[in-house]
Amino acid sequence: MELIFETAQKDRRGYSLPPIDVELRKPEDIIPSEYVREELNIPQLSELDVIRHFTKLSQLNYAVDTTMIPLGSCTMKYNPRIGEEIASFSKFKNVHPLSPSESVQGTLRIAYELKELLKELGGFAEVSLQPAAGAQGELLGLLLIRAYHKDRGNSDKKKILIPDSAHGTNPATAKLCGFDVVTVKSDTNGELSWEDFLKKLDDEVAALMITNPNTLGIFERNIKRMAEKLHEKDALLYMDGANFNALVGIAKPGEWGVDVMHFNLHKTFATPHGGGGPGSGPVGVSEKLKDYLPTPQVEYDGRKYYLNYNIPKSVGRLLAFHGHFSVWIKALVYILMCGNEIDNVAKYAVLNARYLKYLLKGIFRDPYPQSPCMHEFVLSAVNLLRYKVTAADIAKRLLDYGFYAPTMYFPLVVREALMIEPTETENPDTLKAFAVVMEKIVKEARDNPEILKKSPQKTPVKRIKEAEANRKPIFRFRVEKDGVKAPLA
Repeated sequence: MELIFETAQKDRRGYSLPPIDVELRKPEDIIPSEYVREELNIPQLSELDVIRHFTKLSQLNYAVDTTMIPLGSCTMKYNPRIGEEIASFSKFKNVHPLSPSESVQGTLRIAYELKELLKELGGFAEVSLQPAAGAQGELLGLLLIRAYHKDRGNSDKKKILIPDSAHGTNPATAKLCGFDVVTVKSDTNGELSWEDFLKKLDDEVAALMITNPNTLGIFERNIKRMAEKLHEKDALLYMDGANFNALVGIAKPGEWGVDVMHFNLHKTFATPHGGGGPGSGPVGVSEKLKDYLPTPQVEYDGRKYYLNYNIPKSVGRLLAFHGHFSVWIKALVYILMCGNEIDNVAKYAVLNARYLKYLLKGIFRDPYPQSPCMHEFVLSAVNLLRYKVTAADIAKRLLDYGFYAPTMYFPLVVREALMIEPTETENPDTLKAFAVVMEKIVKEARDNPEILKKSPQKTPVKRIKEAEANRKPIFRFRVEKDGVKAPLA
């Protein structure tokens, strides 16, 4: 595939601008010379050239529209097109965040109804829609926890307990908010060790951050007991909502004693995931934390919807405006489409994962055979190391068979981990086809491991040197009048 600069030719145009009817001023007359941008060297192409270039690029992608994407802990489900259609309505696209509340009552109603539905599904006292992504939802959660302890004079609350199987964002967010991270071990069942939890729960603990089901796809059965023990110490329970797809419509974390949890609208609630966003990470809280939520909150007084800025203990804003409105629309559409049968999302997600795990039984090592999986599961390719084949080799080979790869090498507690999440939107035929391909790959690993080492062969980009690509990435090309020159790192 050529770079767009390489297909460009001088004096090709894909647009026509109207005549200039204002006096032109030179940039240096307005902007100091040191801030004036150099010539952009924009490639010159016709409209058709541009369309064909980007259409061909799109055809090189793996997408849920063309193949199953079993990335564990990502919930890469199919996104119904009706959400995209409704979110693209002109009156939604063109609404301005500074519009007077009286002129955008419908918009505020959408935000309010989504907030109320998330409160109901999560079992929380209140929800903030503001966070722009799951990671920012985590940030808000920790800021709320910090504000709660500061307000109560708990200056000694400096520790956050985090499982050794946690998402990497959990310890990163805790550190960003000024807490010390204390790691809690997993037990032989893949759950958080009750004994290690009690050992590390002292008066300096501000909160426990836990994912349930956890990143091993296993339900944390002690979560209510953990909440009780934390609350005895005036500590809080944060739940990472990345795996809420296994619970939606079935269980309410707020009823377990969870004090704060972020929802991933781009996971559980079928808004597009990947490509950098936009995401959305609303946060649900218990009564203890509702007074610290960011402003404004969308409220309804029985007659009109309005933005409430009167939250005296608020941690402040996370964004210049109110959140990713188009993502809220898609999530609301999805919830209303599911209606009272939204529990089927979780039921079929769990059923698909358990069925696929059964189909893969004996092909890979199961690190926790005694623990039933929920919506995802983790297998280990350690049994193939004898053939010098790794989890990465298996993932690369899957691409040649038309399937996207599962998550690799995570969680870190499982050696040569393959983390697989089929989601509820895949049918049994697809799951069986995936299992057949996996079995073929394992046979190849035994009989001819070099095939795997040289994979993928059918993709536009073959096997790259990943360590070198991370350390010396190429982000741009030097473009001069005579064409494309050597790439610059």
